[in-house]
Amino acid sequence: MILAAIALSATLVRTAICKDDAKIVEGFVDPLLKADGIVGCVVGVFDGSSTQIRGYGEIHRGGGDKPGGDTIYEIGSMTKTFTGTLLADMVKRDLVKLDDPVQKYLPANVTLHLAEKTPVRLVDLASQSSGLPRMPDNVKPKDPRNPYADYTSERLFEFLNKHQLTRPPGKYEYSNLGMGLLGNLLARKAGKSYEQLVVERICDPLHMSDTRITLSNDQKKRLAPAYNAELGNEENWDFDALAGAGAIRSSVNDVMKLARASLDKSDKGPVVDAIHEAWKPHYGKKGEIGVGLGWHIARDGVTRWHNGKTAGYSSALFIHPPSRKAVVVLCNTASDATTPLAEKVLQSLLGMSPEPVQINTPITIAPAKLKQYAGTYVLSLAFAITITLENNRLMAQATGQDKFQIFPKSETDFFYKVVDAQISFEKAADGKVTKLILHQNGHDLPGIKLPETAEKNGS
Repeated sequence: MILAAIALSATLVRTAICKDDAKIVEGFVDPLLKADGIVGCVVGVFDGSSTQIRGYGEIHRGGGDKPGGDTIYEIGSMTKTFTGTLLADMVKRDLVKLDDPVQKYLPANVTLHLAEKTPVRLVDLASQSSGLPRMPDNVKPKDPRNPYADYTSERLFEFLNKHQLTRPPGKYEYSNLGMGLLGNLLARKAGKSYEQLVVERICDPLHMSDTRITLSNDQKKRLAPAYNAELGNEENWDFDALAGAGAIRSSVNDVMKLARASLDKSDKGPVVDAIHEAWKPHYGKKGEIGVGLGWHIARDGVTRWHNGKTAGYSSALFIHPPSRKAVVVLCNTASDATTPLAEKVLQSLLGMSPEPVQINTPITIAPAKLKQYAGTYVLSLAFAITITLENNRLMAQATGQDKFQIFPKSETDFFYKVVDAQISFEKAADGKVTKLILHQNGHDLPGIKLPETAEKNGS
């Protein structure tokens, strides 16, 4: 998923601890439920000595069944923390080295075409700085609602054989492809499936019996159904070659076991050692988002975190080692509110007074007015956003990404529900729409409407 601009500030951290964590969490979650922002979620809090886990909302929309610590969710890109931890574990076992070139672990008939003859290393994949694109361009699923189920290793290696890297490693560029490839290569090296490797090296030692990719019949009964950002029904996602990017399903009880173990200074076991190794910075500067091995480092320089999202779920995990505090939120709604919810709960535990999670409320605009925005807007030579009107809904599709609905909060300002991003449209003196501005992660990126699309759409 597109990353939030996490801004925990070390200078604002206080030593005070709120006595009633449950009220803090409830104060952040209730507005989301009342605004139909989510169907339900489970929140786990570790305050350094005790764990609190509470469910909110419903498992089934309208069913009145509250989720709990054993409710299972897709955790999406939070899977990447497991992949990074596996890499650290295999380094400690002297099975691989961080500086090993990716080419070393590819099949003999697969060639990674480099930029400037600079090798791409395993550490580059794990630190989101490999130069690989966000996704391969040959993902063509039989079922678009389950897009990665039939993306096999054969297709992955076919893409690598044809793709030419445009720049050498060293620049942050979030890549599901990169982390999926890393998980694939580690599994090949170990002679196991990715799931077998995760269970053997992480889940079994930490007694995380509900953290799996393939669910048992009992676990399937506890899997919360998937809902999109509009609270409509969605399909579950399955993964093949790119499992290391987002395939894992888990419960808050299980994720909290991992968080607590990572903060247990007395635990010197291989899993905890691997987590701490994966936490070490490999990319980023002070005051910017950093990356370890699969784990992100907040701008305070100490908080380790990751979030995740699939078509019908969202997740977030924050761990603050200095105070030995952790927060996890799992939600069966593809909501962009999950990450700020977890962040704000952690900030409250650290003595801050964060504002509530912002909730945008859409207004109604007649389809005839929405039509004027249709067209293709170019933001750079390699990136454009195409706006279409479909079934009276305004849809936006960025280059290389899925198509998502954008919702109006004014006649010219729209917002996404699936990511923390907004789009503003601008008009020329004659009243015609000529420009949009994408607002995301603190940046305002202008895009010019192509004349031919303006004529085609009659705007």
